[in-house]
Amino acid sequence: MCGIAGLYSASQPRLASQAAAGRMCDVLTHRGPDSQGIWADSAAGLVFGQRRLAVIDTSEAGLQPMQSASGRFVINYNGEIYNYLDVRAELEASGPVPNWRGHSDTETMLEAIDRWGLADTLARIEGQFAIALWDRQARRLYLARDRFGEKPLYYGWAGKALVFGSELKALRTVPGCPGEIDREALASFVRYGFVPHPRSIWRGISKLPPGTWTSFGPDDPPGSAPRIVTYWDAGEAASQAMADPWRGSESDAVEALDALLARTVKSRMIADVPLGAMLSGGVDSSTVVAMMQAHGQAAGPVKTFTLGFDEAGYDEAAAAKAVAAHLGTDHTELYVTAADALAVAPRLPSLYDEPFADASQIPTFLVSGLARSQVTVALSGDAGDEIFGGYNRYFHGAEVWKRAGGVPRSLRAGAAAALQAVSPDGWNRAAGALSAVLPAELSGGRAGEKIHKLAGVLSAADQDAYHQGLLSLWDDPGQVLVDRAQGLSLPGDHPVPAAMTSFAERAMYLDTRYYLPDDILAKVDRAAMGVSLEARAPFLDRDVFAFAWSLPMSMKIGGGRGKQVLRKVLDRYVPRALIDRPKQGFALPIGRWLRGELKDWGEALLAPSRLKDQGLFDPAAARRCWDEHQSGRRNWDTRLWVLLMAQAWLDEQRGAA
Repeated sequence: MCGIAGLYSASQPRLASQAAAGRMCDVLTHRGPDSQGIWADSAAGLVFGQRRLAVIDTSEAGLQPMQSASGRFVINYNGEIYNYLDVRAELEASGPVPNWRGHSDTETMLEAIDRWGLADTLARIEGQFAIALWDRQARRLYLARDRFGEKPLYYGWAGKALVFGSELKALRTVPGCPGEIDREALASFVRYGFVPHPRSIWRGISKLPPGTWTSFGPDDPPGSAPRIVTYWDAGEAASQAMADPWRGSESDAVEALDALLARTVKSRMIADVPLGAMLSGGVDSSTVVAMMQAHGQAAGPVKTFTLGFDEAGYDEAAAAKAVAAHLGTDHTELYVTAADALAVAPRLPSLYDEPFADASQIPTFLVSGLARSQVTVALSGDAGDEIFGGYNRYFHGAEVWKRAGGVPRSLRAGAAAALQAVSPDGWNRAAGALSAVLPAELSGGRAGEKIHKLAGVLSAADQDAYHQGLLSLWDDPGQVLVDRAQGLSLPGDHPVPAAMTSFAERAMYLDTRYYLPDDILAKVDRAAMGVSLEARAPFLDRDVFAFAWSLPMSMKIGGGRGKQVLRKVLDRYVPRALIDRPKQGFALPIGRWLRGELKDWGEALLAPSRLKDQGLFDPAAARRCWDEHQSGRRNWDTRLWVLLMAQAWLDEQRGAA
C-alpha cells in the first residue's frame, strides 16, 4: 500500500524532473512512511514517485517504482492484489518466467502485464489498486483504477505536463496545476456531502472512474481529454448476474455465501505485517471478524478495534465488545468525546484534500489511529450495505415510494406541503402517538426532521429522483450557494440498467456506482492512510458482488430489514441476540456538539464576514440554518456539517496558497 505520484510531458521533458516528483512525494509521506522511490525516463519526459507502506514482501525486492524483468514496463502502484499467488501460479504454468526477485504482488502483476498485456491482467487480478504503468517500448503511460474505486487516482494537466497521483495535494505542488474551483463540483458536494467522480473540486483535475483505464502518449497534445476504457462495469456485472439467477434454496444460498466469504476474507488476510479488524458489532463487521477468527491462519486471536461514545443512542462499543467476547478476539476500545472531535476537525481539510462532509469521517479517523497503534492492516465490513441491501432507504424508503409513487405528482406535492405545514418540533411531539402507523425510519427522536425530509422528496418525478432526494443533504444546493448551481443529478452518465426495475435494485446500483466510491471508500482510504494504515474490505470482491446480485431480492430484503442471507451466515458464528438491534451506522452526536463544544469553532467558520469574503455561500441562508439549529427549532447537523467542511477547506487552501 503506497502513495503514488508522477508527471509526464513529452513536449517538454525537462518538466518531469526528479525534484518535482520528490516534492509530490513529500506531501504523501503519511501514505507510505517506510521508504521513497523515484524513477525517471528523462528522454521521454516521464517521472514516477512513490511513498511505500510495506505490507507484502517488505524487503528491497518489493521496492517501487519497479521495472519488469524484460525492461519494457515500469510500474508505480498503490494497493494490494489478493489473488497474486494464483496469478503467479498461472504465469509459471503458462510459460517460462524469469527468476523472481521476491514474492511481492507488485512483481507478480508487473510480469503478468509483460506476458499478457494490461487489459488481460486487469481481467485476472482481484484487489484494490491505482496503477501508473509506463510502456518504454510504445512510449505510453497508462493509468488504471480498481473495480469499485477503493484506491484514489487523480489526474490533470498543469500547463504542458500531465500530473497524476493518489491525492490532490500532490498534484497541487506542480506549478501551473489548475486552481479554479469547479462550481458544479461544489454544488454536487453541497447536495451529497462528496464530489462524485469523474470531477474533483478543481476544474481541470479529474478522478479516474472505478473499473477503468486510460493512456497518454507523445501524440496526445497537452490539455487533451483522454479516452476512458471500461474493463469492468458494475451495471453490466449486476445485469449478467440477474440474467443467471440463483436457483437453489435459501439454505443453499447461505451455505454458498459462507464458503465464498470464507475464501475472500482469507485472501484479504495475506500480509507480512500485523493485521486486525474494525469491529462495530453490526452484521457486516461481525461477519468479517467471525470469518477471520474461524478461517484465518493467525498465530493468535484476531485483534479487533472499536470506538465508543458516552452519548446515548450513539454508542456501539458494548455491542462490539459482546461480539468480540463471543468470538474470542483480542479486543481494544476507545471512548470518544467532543474534545476528541474538536481536535480532529482542523485536520480534516488536509486529510481529505477536497470538501468532504460525511461526519463519520471523524470516528473513522480515530478508530484507524487506534488500530494503527497495534497493526498495519485492518479489515472492515464496508460495502455490505450496498451489495446485500442494508440501508434503511432500500426497504423503508422503498415502501413509501411503493405506496406514494403511483399517486399523481400534484397530489403528492399537496401531501408534502401538508406535512411541512407542521413544524419538526410538532412532529416530534406527535411521534409517540403516530409510531404505530409510521415506518420505522420515520420514528424516534428525530421524527420531525425525517418527516420533513420525506416531504421534500415526496413529489419526485420518478424513483431515481426520489432516491437522489433521500441521498441529498441539501435537496436544493441553490438555496445556499451564491451562484445557485445544482450539481450532478444521479444517475448522471450511467443510466440504470433496464433489468433493474424495483426501487431497491436501482438504489443499490446507484449507491455502488457513486456513494460507495466517493463517500464510503474515500472516507476510509483518507482516514486510514492518514495514519499509515492499510484498510481492506472483503465484501468488495467481484464474485461476492455477482453472487449477491444473482439472489432474489427476498433473500436480501424482507420483514423491514436487509441483508437477510448475510444475517443467516452470521447466525452460524454469533448468536442473533448479540446482533439484532436497529441499524445505527458510524454516527456522531454532531447536532448536540455544534450547540456545545463545537459551537465556537462553527460560529467562527460561518461568521457573516467570512462567508461574504469567501464568496461561495449566501451568508443569509447559511446563518439562517445555523441560527435555527442553535435555537433548537431544527436539527440541521448534516446541512451545517457540509457548510463547515467547505469553509474549513477554503481556509486550508488559502493558507496553502
